[in-house]
Formats: sequence, C-alpha cells, structure tokens
Amino acid sequence: MADLERDVDEKADFDRRIEPFRGELIAFCYRMLGSAHDAEDLVQDTYLRAWRARSQYDGARASLRTWLYRIATNVCLTALEVRGRRPMPAGFVAASDPLGPLVQREHATWLQPLPDAMLRDPAGTVIDRSSLRLAFSAALQHLSARQRGALVLREVLGFSAAETASILGTTVASVNSSLQRARARMKAVEGAEAQTIELTTAEERAWVDRYVKAFEVADIEGLKRLLTQDVILEMPPMVNWFAGRDNYGQFMGWVFDRAGSDWRFRAVSANGGQPGFATYQPDGGGYRLHLVQVFTVTAQGISRISAFQDAAVFESFGLAARLEGPSGIS
Repeated sequence: MADLERDVDEKADFDRRIEPFRGELIAFCYRMLGSAHDAEDLVQDTYLRAWRARSQYDGARASLRTWLYRIATNVCLTALEVRGRRPMPAGFVAASDPLGPLVQREHATWLQPLPDAMLRDPAGTVIDRSSLRLAFSAALQHLSARQRGALVLREVLGFSAAETASILGTTVASVNSSLQRARARMKAVEGAEAQTIELTTAEERAWVDRYVKAFEVADIEGLKRLLTQDVILEMPPMVNWFAGRDNYGQFMGWVFDRAGSDWRFRAVSANGGQPGFATYQPDGGGYRLHLVQVFTVTAQGISRISAFQDAAVFESFGLAARLEGPSGIS
C-alpha cells in the first residue's frame, strides 16, 4: 500500500511539473501535423512516454522543456511517416468555376483549424500566434517533416542550432541545411499573405461581424465590399476554391438561391486569434450545424475565407449539432 501511495504521489508531482507545457506542445504538434485532433493525441502520447522515461531525464544536460520537445518531436516525426501532408484546396488544385459542381476529393486529408481554446497555457508561456495562422500552417505542409521541425524549433520556438540538432537527433550542419531549404520553400508558397498588417482582435472581429450582418440579409454587394480584391474562398473537403470578389459573388448568389438566408451563427476563434463563426442551416424547425468558417483579415478587408465541413472539426470546437431559436450570431 505504501509503495502504491508513493507511486501515486510521484505521478501527481510529475504531472504538475509537465502540465504547464501542454498549450505550447499542442501548438507545436499542430504545426507539425496540421490537425487539432492529432496534436491533442500526440501530446498525450508525449506525456505518457515522458512518464515512462522519467528516470532518463538529466536536468543538468537539458531543461525539462527541451527534454519534452525532444520526445514530442520524435512522436511527431514517427506519426508523419504514415501520414500524408494536409494541404488546403488553394495549394492543392487549380481554381474552380464558381458555378461549377462541388467536388469532394476522395481520401484527401485537409488542414484543420486549431480552436484557440486548446491553447490554454497555465504557465503563461507566450505562444507565437502568428505562426499558427492558417496561411502559415498551410505553407508548412509543403515542407518535409524534418524541414518543418527545423523551421519551427529554430525560428518559431527560438531553440539554438545546437539544441535543435539535439532535439532532432542530427547535426548542426544538417539543421542549418534543412532550415535554408525550408525558408526558401516557405517564401515560395506563403505568397502575399505573408505580408500581414497587424490588426487587433477587436478590429478583425468587427470586419467579421459586418460580414455576418450582410450575410443575414443576403446582401452580396455588401459582402463583396468587405473583401479584398483577390479574396480566396475555399471549402474543404470540397476541392473547389475561388479567387476574386466577382467569383465569390457568383458563388454566394448560388448559395442564397439554393439555401436562402435564414441562418444562425456562433462565434469561434482559431489559429491564434483568427475570427470566425459556425454556420447553422435551417433543418426541420431548428438549425443544423453546416460549416465552421475562419477568416483572414487585413487592413484592406477579408482576404481569405476558409470554410470547413468536417465532423472532426466540429467536435474540436465543441459545437452543438443543432440549435433552436431565431437567426443571428452569438
């Protein structure tokens, strides 16, 4: 009995020491895998492996944080050996005809948004939220697993080249080579969205609130005025995506003609503060969950609308499957 109590106390003490790192480790695993569910599962795996290997931890050689990142990185690299990359449609196929049929790609796995609620960090560690933005996360998917690791560990998390080499189990020269290739690839695929103009969370939300008001009355011209000229609309798991206000307007005209404008909305926040909302469509006297939309907002307007129709995404945000009551946003 005494041995059991001692083990329980040791486990509780160990959990208290590592729990403060959960938020940043989830962010790290998300950057590596592009999936909120995978990130949560891999952090659980990391903590289990850390507990089993606790006797191997040498605080004189590495901090607890560095040690946990070494375990988490190995977990992520192993997972990536059997998982394909998770793109977004705009980085996967050519732009579509806005009035063409919607097409779902069989067996494709798409980038998922990361609910901000998953980033709660009891240690108060500052998480680089700009590196969680959907555009950055989608660009990471174009890198090899080790290039992702090198870029995130060095440039996002601030580990030294030597620390990164130790975490990745490689040499400093290999890290520097991977980092150079990763930077070049990211520059090629991030595009204009890499040149973001910082807005406050309140300013971004204000743009989206105006969007919802126009959406509620099917005001297509009002919606278009809130968008940048080269706005992108993408809708995984559909491969269809459109660029430009006019193409957006044509598609939304089709949406309103087909489904009307009687919708309900629930505000969400994802990927380091990007505003969005869950959309509920009329269904049998109530409203059925239809989409989660996440917005990229610039000083010139909304530049990207990423709409996800995925049960796993709905679950990660903890959204109700149905709502009752009047239309509107809450």
